[in-house]
Amino acid sequence: MDMTPSQLNAIVDLFKEPDDNYDSDEDKPVSATTATLGPGNIGPEKNKEESKEDTKKDNKDIWCEEEVPEGSEFESLHDPRPQPEYDVMFSQSVTSEDVFLQMGNKTPMSSSCENMTVKIKLPNTKMADVDLDVKTKFLDCRSPKYKLGLHLPHPVDPKAGKAQWDSKTDTLIVTLHMNREYDMFNF
Repeated sequence: MDMTPSQLNAIVDLFKEPDDNYDSDEDKPVSATTATLGPGNIGPEKNKEESKEDTKKDNKDIWCEEEVPEGSEFESLHDPRPQPEYDVMFSQSVTSEDVFLQMGNKTPMSSSCENMTVKIKLPNTKMADVDLDVKTKFLDCRSPKYKLGLHLPHPVDPKAGKAQWDSKTDTLIVTLHMNREYDMFNF
């Protein structure tokens, strides 16, 4: 079996003592500094001022207000009312330029949609009995027979929405304008 000089050198390199030239962090020996790392060392380092503020609070809260998702105050585990059937649909404003000339940057994807429509079926319910509350990321719909707490997939403008009641099908149709962070780019 004939071997080239480069193949022989590769075999010799396998049997050499390891140098300080390590290919990855996993190959390096453990030193005293890496052995003292713990769970508190994960993530960005805290400023000394921030840690002082944390000790000044000295309250017994488990979470701060920023960590609690919006709409969680409406969730009740002991409410016996069932959740109604609902559908979430997305829609976009399309002009003739978008359809025929393809001049706009609209795509069939939901990232090009401006509006979110939520259809909530509330059988045997009157419009006067429905209570609707829309927050930025949460929709709360309650009636004497049904309760729906829906975390919305995208942030919406709660003041720019509209609700319609379809008395033929006992359906509440809520149309909300979405306020996504990167809507200006329209991916």
